[in-house]
Amino acid sequence: MLNSLRPYLTKFLEPLASRLNINPNIVTIISPFIAIISAIFFASGNLIGGALFILFSGFLDVVDGAVARYHDRASPFGAFLDSTMDRFADAIIFIGIIYGGYCDWLVGVLAIHSAITVSYVRARAESQGVECNIGIAERAVRMIILMLGAVLAVIFNSNIIFTYFIYILVILSYITVGQRILHVWKALNGPRAPKQRRLN
Repeated sequence: MLNSLRPYLTKFLEPLASRLNINPNIVTIISPFIAIISAIFFASGNLIGGALFILFSGFLDVVDGAVARYHDRASPFGAFLDSTMDRFADAIIFIGIIYGGYCDWLVGVLAIHSAITVSYVRARAESQGVECNIGIAERAVRMIILMLGAVLAVIFNSNIIFTYFIYILVILSYITVGQRILHVWKALNGPRAPKQRRLN
């Protein structure tokens, strides 16, 4: 969904990337620690602090890629590390949200599970040679939903608003899983689909 914005983001981040001649993996590794700060804010009842550090974590998540591309340091391991750290960050943030009492533990677990599953489906699809960066709730969209819910909850002084946004996020995440599974099914079972042995 946000792929159409990538050229604009690249143009915006290039000046910054040109000044950050460092190993992009270092930036990648920092991101989960920023997510920990976000989780601490959520756990302590500070929604604005939690939202701001989600934004900061997301910013670092795009900066590492920009640095890697600008300095020609992109690598398969870098992509692997980035995806792995994103999953850590997702889980850490929701642990903070659960601890803060903004949603039932089961809803929080479903939020973590759905986020991991969205990523897993894409990774498994691409291992089968199917590009699968589709769906209404990619990671950036999920983080925007969380930030928006937190800000609106503060504006209207009602934590239940944030809780409703978490419910919406879980639903949209599982819809995204369904969209990706359907996309892969069509790609692997269409008239031009390659014959492949099924793997468990």
